[in-house]
Amino acid sequence: MRARGASVTDIVVLVVAADDGVMPQTKEAIAHAKAAKVPIIVAVNKIDKPGADPERVKRELVEQGLVPDDWGGDTIFVNVSAMTGEGIERLLEAIQLQSELLELTANAKRPASGTVLEALLDRGRGPVARVLVQDGTLRVGDFVLAGAGFGKVRAMTNEHGKQVHEAAPATPVEILGLNEVPNAGDRMDAVRDPKKAQEIAESRKGKMAKSLIPATAKVSLEELSKRIAESGQQELRVVIKGDVQGSVEALADAMAKLTGEKVRLSIIHAAVGAITEGDVNLAIASKAIVVGFNVRPAGKASSLAEENKVEIRLYSIIYNALEDVKAAMEGLLPPTLVEKPLGKAEVRQIFKVKGVAVAGCQVIEGKMVRSGKVRLVRDAVVVWEGKIASLKRFKDDVRDVAEGFECGISLEGFNELKDKDIIESYEVEEFKQRL
Repeated sequence: MRARGASVTDIVVLVVAADDGVMPQTKEAIAHAKAAKVPIIVAVNKIDKPGADPERVKRELVEQGLVPDDWGGDTIFVNVSAMTGEGIERLLEAIQLQSELLELTANAKRPASGTVLEALLDRGRGPVARVLVQDGTLRVGDFVLAGAGFGKVRAMTNEHGKQVHEAAPATPVEILGLNEVPNAGDRMDAVRDPKKAQEIAESRKGKMAKSLIPATAKVSLEELSKRIAESGQQELRVVIKGDVQGSVEALADAMAKLTGEKVRLSIIHAAVGAITEGDVNLAIASKAIVVGFNVRPAGKASSLAEENKVEIRLYSIIYNALEDVKAAMEGLLPPTLVEKPLGKAEVRQIFKVKGVAVAGCQVIEGKMVRSGKVRLVRDAVVVWEGKIASLKRFKDDVRDVAEGFECGISLEGFNELKDKDIIESYEVEEFKQRL
């Protein structure tokens, strides 16, 4: 609600689950409310569930500076159950009481303003915005501006799905008529000048487009590991499209949390709607992959993506999308190389066979392996590294020679062998890094 003659413009209702208690997002919400100097009412939800402990919630919130009014503090706590409806009336009364004490009022006669709570692209109805009217009165036929969308309100429905012709302050409604799907949290305003509204919407849309990251390459999930080896890139760029703004935001927030010190995930665009040619072109220019949640490619988007080798991944479960993207990010990381010792052989005698130095050796540790890598150590100093040219037992070529046995070893491109040299055999294992 809007305030007249008061410094406070809103009341925050903080919903905390009685069976979970204070979570990190709860602390974040409290910090935002305190920074804005907005009074808080706490609704302790899910009191009907087994294991619910409202008193524990109170104790935890006291640690965050919210002292219940029945404990001598100034924060109103109400126990509620969204499932059974218990306590909802008391919560509404508490909100009403607090608004009266703070003298929060709204002017129903002025042009409407409010906030977009949710938005989606409906196949039959087009862009749909669910808004909360916070001031003024919104009517069917009004021109509205919401984020990068504008248009004439063609129809409104209330929270029960019934058609309404006007919405007073503090009324949630679903409106049709916008030309674009706005973002949740965007401001909604009724305007008298449709032309001006269109100019503002186009300006906002242009600024959003300019904020996108330009580049010049193509990439797919399967090619990421190969491309990192060539380019050294340690950033995965993603274009997200979804059916509902809430899903898009949830997916974007979850993906953003995958960013770490080793690999960064950049969401260059996230919006509601089908995957279009514009999304694919953006992915081409930005070396990005396209992630679709409950949406499909439209028009020539699929053929354009296939032609330019842009990966489009479609999902209906957020967890699956996150797992795939995480795997792609791990694919950007170079593997960890770990050396595994195999064996050591001591040079006892040097032979020359057709100009090639062959070392008569005794395997003193482990085993010498024909396919392994080797290094030559002289007086505790590595003087050469490479591969075995030949490994023989008597006159026969062998794959390996075990500890305690004699063998003949020649090294690829190295003939400066000496008695008492140590030839170490080893192999290098690659381990995939994890985020």
